[in-house]
Amino acid sequence: MPESGAGVHIQDQLEILIQDFRTSAEPPMPVFVVHPQDSADDDAVAGLVRQLYAGQEVHGTRCALAQDLYEGPTEVRRAAAMVRALSDPKKWGGPKAVYRRYAFPRLRLVHAIDDAVAALGDTWPAPAPGTPEAGQDQRQRLLDQLARQRWRPEGTARWRSGLPLFDMAHILPASLVTVLAALLARSDWFVAVAAGLAFLLLLTVLNYVLPGRAPIFLWLRRESRWFMTTTFLRAADQDDPTEVSLLRPVRSWKAIAARAYDVAEALTAGGDFHLQLCVLALREDLRDNHRRWSWDLRGFKRPRPPMLFLPRADDRNGGIELIRAISDVRSRRSELDPLLVVAAVRSHDVPLLERGVVRTAPDPDPAPPRFGERLRTWYREWARNLRAEQSPSRERSVLPWVMKIPLPHDQLGPVEERRRHLRAATRPTLARLVWALHTLVLVIALLAAGTVMRADSLHDRYCSASVLTANRDTRLARAPGGGTECIGIATGGVRFADWLPAPEPSDEVGTLRADDETPWTVDELEDRIAGQNADVLAHHSGKYVTLVYAGPLSADPAAGSSFVKGIEELAGVYLAQAVINKNSSVKLRVLVANGGVDLGHQVEMAQAIAAYAADDPTVVGVVGTGRDLESSRATTRTLLEAGLPVVSGTNSATYLPREFANWFSLAATDEWQTEQLGLIAAQLRTPGRRQYALVLARDTARTDDLYTDEQARYGQRMLRREGFTPLKARRYVLSGGKPELRSHAQEICRGGRVPSVIYFAGRVEDVDPLMTQLGTEPGCAGKPLSIFTGDDLSKADFTAGGQSVAPKVTLYHAALAELKAAATRTTFYLSAAAYLPGLGDRRLRYDNPALASGQTALSHDATRALYWAATRDDRPQSRASTWVNLRSVKIEGMATGTIDFTRAPLYDDRTGHSIVLKRVRRAGDGTAESRVLCSRTAGDTEPLTQKECRIR
Repeated sequence: MPESGAGVHIQDQLEILIQDFRTSAEPPMPVFVVHPQDSADDDAVAGLVRQLYAGQEVHGTRCALAQDLYEGPTEVRRAAAMVRALSDPKKWGGPKAVYRRYAFPRLRLVHAIDDAVAALGDTWPAPAPGTPEAGQDQRQRLLDQLARQRWRPEGTARWRSGLPLFDMAHILPASLVTVLAALLARSDWFVAVAAGLAFLLLLTVLNYVLPGRAPIFLWLRRESRWFMTTTFLRAADQDDPTEVSLLRPVRSWKAIAARAYDVAEALTAGGDFHLQLCVLALREDLRDNHRRWSWDLRGFKRPRPPMLFLPRADDRNGGIELIRAISDVRSRRSELDPLLVVAAVRSHDVPLLERGVVRTAPDPDPAPPRFGERLRTWYREWARNLRAEQSPSRERSVLPWVMKIPLPHDQLGPVEERRRHLRAATRPTLARLVWALHTLVLVIALLAAGTVMRADSLHDRYCSASVLTANRDTRLARAPGGGTECIGIATGGVRFADWLPAPEPSDEVGTLRADDETPWTVDELEDRIAGQNADVLAHHSGKYVTLVYAGPLSADPAAGSSFVKGIEELAGVYLAQAVINKNSSVKLRVLVANGGVDLGHQVEMAQAIAAYAADDPTVVGVVGTGRDLESSRATTRTLLEAGLPVVSGTNSATYLPREFANWFSLAATDEWQTEQLGLIAAQLRTPGRRQYALVLARDTARTDDLYTDEQARYGQRMLRREGFTPLKARRYVLSGGKPELRSHAQEICRGGRVPSVIYFAGRVEDVDPLMTQLGTEPGCAGKPLSIFTGDDLSKADFTAGGQSVAPKVTLYHAALAELKAAATRTTFYLSAAAYLPGLGDRRLRYDNPALASGQTALSHDATRALYWAATRDDRPQSRASTWVNLRSVKIEGMATGTIDFTRAPLYDDRTGHSIVLKRVRRAGDGTAESRVLCSRTAGDTEPLTQKECRIR
C-alpha cells in the first residue's frame, strides 16, 4: 500500500472513482498525471505510481504496469509498441483479479494489418516498375498476406490450452444448433450428437486446415463489425460495399477486404493515425470487456475499472505521446470508456503535456487545505470543465482528459500517523454469484437431469420419442400379460410391427401354413401401406381421401392372445388400397391404428383417431373395430362426435346399428346369427320328449368382452324358443390363458340331466380344450352331443388339423363370409395373389387357410364400401358427405358378394348379410370334417329355410 501522504490521498481518490464506477454512475475516467514540484523528487513520484499499482493489485483491480522501453524510430511508434504490449491479456490482472482475462480482438486485428504491411515491405503499395510485384493486384497481395497470417498478428500462437484459436465462438454454437435441430426432429440422441460432431469437424477443417483462407466466420466476429462501423476510419471506396450482414457473407467479406486495404494504406503514410487507431481499438476492447448487458454479464462481474500505470512517462518510451493519443481519441468519441490512467512525469517533461486544467498552484491561504481536499477539488473542477475543454473552438493546446497533479515535497515523505485508507465495496456482485461458471454448471446439471428425466418419461409414455419431443399420436400401454404395446394412430414413421413378438421362421418361404401365422407379416403390410401413402402424397396432392384402419395389432403370448385377426384384416385393407390406387383417379391413403391386444385399448385408439382427424380434413372414416366389447359404445361415440363413420367387417354386435347412426357393419348380428342356428336346433328336437340344453360361456367378469355375453344371451333365448329345457348356464374361467373346463365337464356329464345340446359362447381357442374334456369324461364320451357356437369359430382351421372334434360330437357354427359362392364373380383372389406379400407364385382360392376365415375378405369389402362413399362422382368427398353417401352404397363383385347399404335403416337392423352355417364332425381317421349346410352371399336377402339347412 502507498506509504506517502500523496499516495494515500490519490489511492483514496481512485477508490472513490471505483465506487462510483461500481454503482453504474459511469464517472469520467481522467488521465492522472502526477509530477513533482521539485525535480529532485522525480524518482519518488515514479515510486509512488508503483506503490499505487501494487495497492490496486491487492484490491483485485485489473491493472497493467508499463515501464519497459519499446523499440521504434519515433516516439509515436514507441507509444504504439507500448499499446501493442498491452494487448497481451497476461499484462492485465494479477492472481486476485476476479472473472476471466481480458480479450483484445479489435487491437489484435489492427496489429494483424500492421504486421501484414510490414511483411510486404517497401514494395507495397507502390512497387518499383519492372519488379514482379508491379504487375500484381496490390489489394490481393495484402489479402494473401493476411490469409497467411490467418488474420492474426505475426508470432501469435495458434494453440492455447489445447484448443486452436479460431472461430470457436461461432463454430461451437453452430454445432450446438445442429444438435438441437436433430433432437427437435426426434432423432436419437446419439444421432444428434454425431451430427453435431460431424458439423464441428467439417467447420474445423474448412476454418483451420485449409491453407491460404480467411476464417470462415470472419464477417461475424465482433472486431469485424467494429472495423466496419467505427466512424474513426475513413470510408471505403464508394464502389465497394461498406456494411456487413449476417445473411450476406460474400458482400460482407468484400467490405472487410476494402476497409483493410484502406487502413493499410493509411498505416504506410505514418503520422499519428497508427497510434490513435491502436488507442481507439484498446479503448473499444476495454469498453467491451466491461459491457454490462453482454451475454455473460461481464461488466457486472468486473466492478473495478481497468487501470494503466506509467511510472515514467517520457519521450523515450512513448508515454507522453500515449497520453496525448488517449486524450485526443476520447475527445473525438462520444462514449465513456472505463480506462483509468495514472502516469508519473518528470518535472522538466510537464511542458510536453501542454496545459492542463490546473494551470498554476493556488496562492497560499492563511490556513491551506489539506492535500486530499485539494485533490478532490481539482477533480471536481476538471470534471466540470471537461465538456467545455473538448469543444473544437477551444485552444488546441489543451489536453482535456489530462488532470495534472503537482505533488509538493512534504506529501512524498512517509506517513507518520497511519490511518485506514478508503476501499470500494468488495462484496461479490449478484451477477457474479448467479450468472457464473458454478451456476452454469449447476444449471447445466439440472437441465441435463431434467432432460434425461423428460426423455425417460417420453420414452416410457410414447412409442416414438427423442430427447426433447415425441410423436403424441401413439403411446405405450401395459399389455394384459405384462408386456408393452403401442396404442394409437401410426404417423411419422411409427410402426406397430416394432412392438410385436418376432415371428417364428417358417420351414419354406412363401408357403401357406395352417398354424397361427399368415404368409405375410404386419411389418410387410405396414411398409407397403406406407409406400402407397408416400406415392399418394408426392404425386396426387388434393386428389385423395384418407381412411383409418382400427384393429388389434398387438400380441401378448403370455396372455394367450394372437394378432392373426388384426393381420388378416390389415391385409384386406392394404389389398383394397393397392387395387384402388392402381385403377382409380382419386387415390386412397390409409392410416393404421392399433387398439391393443383384443382391442383392449380401443377407446384410447378412438381418441387418438379423433384428435388426428380434427387436423386432417382428408380423413373420411374408419374401417375395423372388429370386436364387440363393453368399450365399443364409448369408441363408436367418440368417432361419432368426430364426425367419422365406421364400417366394420367383423363386429357382429346387435346393439351398435340400433344406437349409432355412424355404424355400418358387414357382419351379421349375433341375434340374427343365433336365429339362423335355430333352423338347425329345431331339427335336433324330438317332439314330445324332454331334451336338455345348456349354455356354457366364458367368464367375462374381469374383462370387457361383450361378444360372449351377447352370444350367451341370444343362444339361451334360441334354445328356449326351440323347445329345449334349459339348464343353469355355466361360466368357465381362464387360468394362465387356458380355460378351466374339467370341473364343468364332470358336472355336465355325470349329472342326471345330461344335455343333448350345448351352446358354447366362447372363443375359438377354447374349443380344443372343450373337445378334450368331452371326449374323455364318462357320461359324455361316445354319446351323441351337439354343440352350437357363433362366428368366432370361423377362424378355426379344421381341414388342416388345427382343431379337432370329439367322437360322437357334432359342432354347428356360423361364419360371416360365404366365399365359395362369391368366388366366381370377384377378382379378389387374383388381386390378392398380385399384391399381398409372402405368397410366392401360388394361386389363391377361397379355401386357402390364409383367407378361409373371411376376415381379409370382409375388411377388403368394408374398405371398398367406405372408399366408394368418399369418392362419389370421382371427387374426394368430405367426411360428412361420406357419412351420407354410405347409405347409397351398392357394390357388386366383392369378395363376399354385393355390399348393399341402400336398405340400411337408421337405428335398426339391415338385411343382406353374408352368412354360412357349417357342420363339423369327426372323420374316421380322427381328423375333423367340415361341411357347409346352407349359406347366403352378401346382398342376398332371401331368408334361409330349415329345408335348405337340413342336417340329414
